Amino acid sequence: MTVQHRKVTEDEADTRLDRWFRRHYPALTQGALQKMLRTGQVRVDGKRAEANTRLAPGQEIRIPPLPEGLPADRPRAPKPVDEREAKALEAMVLHKDAHVLVLDKPHGLPVQGGPGIARHLDGMLDALRFEAEERPRLVHRLDRDTSGVLVLARTAGAAAKLAAAFRGRDVEKTYWAVVVGEPSPPAGRIDLPLVKQAGPRGERTAAAEGAEGARAITDFRTLDVVRRRAAWLEMNPLTGRTHQLRVHAAEALGCPILGDGKYGGAAAHIEGLSGQLHLHARALKLPHPAGGVLEVAAALPKHMKETFAFFGFEAPRTPRPRRQG
Repeated sequence: MTVQHRKVTEDEADTRLDRWFRRHYPALTQGALQKMLRTGQVRVDGKRAEANTRLAPGQEIRIPPLPEGLPADRPRAPKPVDEREAKALEAMVLHKDAHVLVLDKPHGLPVQGGPGIARHLDGMLDALRFEAEERPRLVHRLDRDTSGVLVLARTAGAAAKLAAAFRGRDVEKTYWAVVVGEPSPPAGRIDLPLVKQAGPRGERTAAAEGAEGARAITDFRTLDVVRRRAAWLEMNPLTGRTHQLRVHAAEALGCPILGDGKYGGAAAHIEGLSGQLHLHARALKLPHPAGGVLEVAAALPKHMKETFAFFGFEAPRTPRPRRQG
């Protein structure tokens, strides 16, 4: 294979260089790409570049001869999605336009694969192409047991802009949770650093001691309460740490999220109520890649509706998605 030169398209604006290669040359390993970058074989507009270099439309990328036997620009063959699964995925769509897809992710569906996880959303995204040339892309994550609003990008350009919005905290996130106990005070800001720890049952997140850990901030307010027994909280994370809301509820408030045995133990359960995690990504407000602001909300999942009915919590009507500007 000879040296190639390719132009960055408008739709690839702000894409990282390594992700550009992953899209066009999926069989090229990260290690092989890093070696080509270190030795200056890959260049952008004639200059050396790093894996995290952000691309601009019109820039020229120099692609050296690739390792022998490497398929060039050949997309991975998608795994077929069962027709029933495909229909279930389509039923999750809350909003769709040329740039963005928003899903109502159900409780229990992993977003990505991992040890022991064969069925996950990322492996089924070809079912959500809706005749587009590209498969949708994940731009943020929800825990396996968290339900609610999940945003996908339909193009590389949209993915870059949305990912930048999430990184830059330009996205307003609203979660609903049912917690065991009554928070005191009923509203406020939690500023509790978090650190990841390895354990016999896998990695978990814990409150950090001293100067360790990453800063994690959550605003919260109590929307309703059954005195000393349970409360319905609105939680707005201003940072995006792993399991942030779950640890903040259990550690900072002393009120674990209902069903969260991982961080609340036996205290996270109430007899007669579902043992599933009661954490729901209720709404997102974010800059739309094509301009304006998109607002999307998701109704409560079945197990949380049942718990709301049990305690007499009255959730407002779920508004329709809307784009302003």
